[in-house]
Amino acid sequence: MRKSLFTLAALGAIASLAAGAAQAQSAAYAMDPAHTYVTFEIGHFGTSTNRGRFDRKDGTIQLDRVAKTGKVDVSIDATSINSGFEAFNKHLQSPDLFDAAKYPAIKFSSDTFSFNGDKVSEITGTLTLLGKTLPVTLKANQFNCYQNPVVKREVCGGDFETTIDRTQWGMNYGIDWGFPKNVRLVVQVEATRL
Repeated sequence: MRKSLFTLAALGAIASLAAGAAQAQSAAYAMDPAHTYVTFEIGHFGTSTNRGRFDRKDGTIQLDRVAKTGKVDVSIDATSINSGFEAFNKHLQSPDLFDAAKYPAIKFSSDTFSFNGDKVSEITGTLTLLGKTLPVTLKANQFNCYQNPVVKREVCGGDFETTIDRTQWGMNYGIDWGFPKNVRLVVQVEATRL
């Protein structure tokens, strides 16, 4: 009888430790602006590709690789758009395109993460652009977590991408001239565990 009670107590202790370890895997991360970039690509009359990026963005990430869950909230400053050419930046910020004065924040939020093993494979959420919120899925080309030797903390991140139809958000400039409606978004992100 004593042996049975001891076995039950030991199993209970192991279960508690395992549950504690699983809970310990859930952690908050802050985006590292030095290793996080949000860029876009769109064709230009079938001859070349226009590219630009947003220089100011911030956000938080919750990640639990054991439970295979996560949550992300990212805000991108539309006024920080940078194509490398000032006149183009001004046009991108104008009401023709991002209308940055009226809609200064672009937001992505998600609480639906898909995993391949312990690595994030895609994130499904919503993109708010020009005051309209629609579903978007970011697919991971790569994802990893590592112990950063500089900051001495865990860092997780990856390269994600999606293609959106900009007209769904009401960004119709140039469609009548033959500009494509599809825009490729590329997100390189690293976040440091808090």
